[in-house]
Amino acid sequence: MEAQGVRAGLLQGDLTSAANVEALFDEAEKILGTIDVAVNTVGKVLRKPIVETTEEEYDSMFDINSKAAYFFIREAGRHLADDGKIITVVTSLLAAFTDGYSTYAGGKAPVEHFTRAAAKEFADRGISVNAVAPGPMDTPFFYGQETPERVEFHRSQAMGNQLTQIEDIAPIIRFLATDGWWITGQTIFANGGYTTR
Repeated sequence: MEAQGVRAGLLQGDLTSAANVEALFDEAEKILGTIDVAVNTVGKVLRKPIVETTEEEYDSMFDINSKAAYFFIREAGRHLADDGKIITVVTSLLAAFTDGYSTYAGGKAPVEHFTRAAAKEFADRGISVNAVAPGPMDTPFFYGQETPERVEFHRSQAMGNQLTQIEDIAPIIRFLATDGWWITGQTIFANGGYTTR
């Protein structure tokens, strides 16, 4: 990125800690200066029946999928320049009626409410806040939980009998970060018809 003439930095941390999220934005501001766009792609998936889910698994899923998103949005609201954009990647399972994903979809569900509240709270500064909900994606994130038969089922539910590709989602994020600034408080289901509401 620096070879392309832009400032860049590599930061990492456990974003299930609000203090770490604060530090992330503080450090990003030191490296980059003004922050105009913040995209949260943090997530963890678990496919497990409710009756087999442990308290530790539940806590981990909600810390990663919900708590980290909340404090990411909070710190983005504190640090972004006016007219900034906040985007969180959630899941199309928010509109699905399925088994096994109670802690994954359940942990992502509050992010829709965080998104709407932040969109209202940050509107006076021109900051748009949205969520993007991909369908099952053709990445290692998806395959670890699924059998070959279930992968084929998921494929069969979308256009072209395929899973969502990263290339299907990146242009939507780019659009929300640029020309799509007028869209705010929304969850955009980008999944080839896999789910809708």
